Amino acid sequence: MKTTFPLWVATLLSSAAFAQSAPAVNPPVTIAARVPVPAARGPALALALEAASIAIQTCATKDQKIGVAVLDSAGVVKVLLASDGASPRGVSSGNAKALTALQFKAPTSVLQEQVKTDKTLADKVAADAKFNARAGAVLIKIGNEIIGAIGVGGARGSDVDEACAVAGLQVVQSRLN
Repeated sequence: MKTTFPLWVATLLSSAAFAQSAPAVNPPVTIAARVPVPAARGPALALALEAASIAIQTCATKDQKIGVAVLDSAGVVKVLLASDGASPRGVSSGNAKALTALQFKAPTSVLQEQVKTDKTLADKVAADAKFNARAGAVLIKIGNEIIGAIGVGGARGSDVDEACAVAGLQVVQSRLN
């Protein structure tokens, strides 16, 4: 047994050494890749949270269980909230609507109407499963600059989704900077 144990250890060690000497599959990280990307413009976290909370409260008064997403101008989720009892589909729908509004630079209620007559737009929306062009998302703007979007999903009726998103935005709009 004494002779097999050192042989086993030697085999194990040589295989570990071999694994470490294998060529790298990924190229080395360059210094440029380590430079942090500046954050995109968007609502402050506290305002995003407040807007999402107001959207949920507004829909709760209508007995609607929703998901709400607040995104910055790059589509990064600042806040994602779901009311108690919200469906997974409603939560993902709110996020998809906000992303769609950002991508096409318009509220999804406007896009919902445009896809009915604009085949090119309809094809673009249909081509990407991340998009949802039903009403429920509004842009967050300071002047003419888009700094994010609020999307709501899960209410019975996308017009209700949008009303809740608008309510959230209205509460924080004057404090955006």
